[in-house]
Amino acid sequence: MQTDMHYYGTWAMARAAGLSHATATTIATAAQFVDDNAGDVNLEFEDGGRVETVATAHHTTDVKNVATGDQRRVWVPFHFMPGNEGEDFTERLVCRKNSAIVREAVDHALSLHQRVYAAELMGVVAHVYADTFSHYGFSGVSSRRNRVDNDSFEFHAVDSEIEVYIRGKANKFFEDYGEESMWGNIKSWFGEQLSGALGHAAVATYPDRPYLDWSFTYEWPEAISARHDNPTTFHEGCAALHAMFRRFAELRPDLTAGEGRDFAVISERVADILRLQLNMDGRIDAWKRAAEDGAFGPDESIPHYSEDDWHGDRKQAAASK
Repeated sequence: MQTDMHYYGTWAMARAAGLSHATATTIATAAQFVDDNAGDVNLEFEDGGRVETVATAHHTTDVKNVATGDQRRVWVPFHFMPGNEGEDFTERLVCRKNSAIVREAVDHALSLHQRVYAAELMGVVAHVYADTFSHYGFSGVSSRRNRVDNDSFEFHAVDSEIEVYIRGKANKFFEDYGEESMWGNIKSWFGEQLSGALGHAAVATYPDRPYLDWSFTYEWPEAISARHDNPTTFHEGCAALHAMFRRFAELRPDLTAGEGRDFAVISERVADILRLQLNMDGRIDAWKRAAEDGAFGPDESIPHYSEDDWHGDRKQAAASK
């Protein structure tokens, strides 16, 4: 998923669940920051204290993407939570939608609801949870199971203009990180050349577009066709986030504002937003308009997201150490 879902959609679900404006903003910022926290920036203080940070993402061209240890520390836990289904290890690493493991992670996070970082933790877990509804079928390690037939992509009920747009985006991705790029020494095709069949690189950003209904064929272990109806699975993901935030609100009434709304009340509006065949800015605007219309609570604006806010806080802490 991208910023439109990890920040704006997450904010909407948290607010609709009854959490306060400030709490929803903290949760949504933490959820999106998982994608933006790409650096290991540690803070050392004069008294010997130290704050050691852990990267939760890497930029696409970062050499750490091909390090198996780093894949397991970053991509597996934060973006491709293993489903633990199947016979062998690599199959069990494949992410599964709303798996038992990710639900256990949700339960564990909720058990820490009294911690001072509870809202931030809920945001991180919201990112992990939501990604299982888009990244399912792929794993966070370099694996042959992530390889697909590059001629097998089909798009269903997609406007011709938006199809040209997303294919162009995919082609740009493959041009930047394909055979002529710095990753030409990795022997595979298209996005797989970038990362040795890491995650969903072989299908570019198709899993992250909420409006896209698409199909493809895996190359290994056999030619198996798969269809991903993103509008449906993203809607399921929104319902799951809303339910998680409802539980959190019940545990932390001090972080709430009002009773919230049942998901059934906002379900149709959410589905309408997810089906919009727009670029990310257009999708963000749709979430913002819905919030201003009072779809998720009192008429109010979703605060603008900027990763610089939290990066700035860290730099300020480093400067004052």
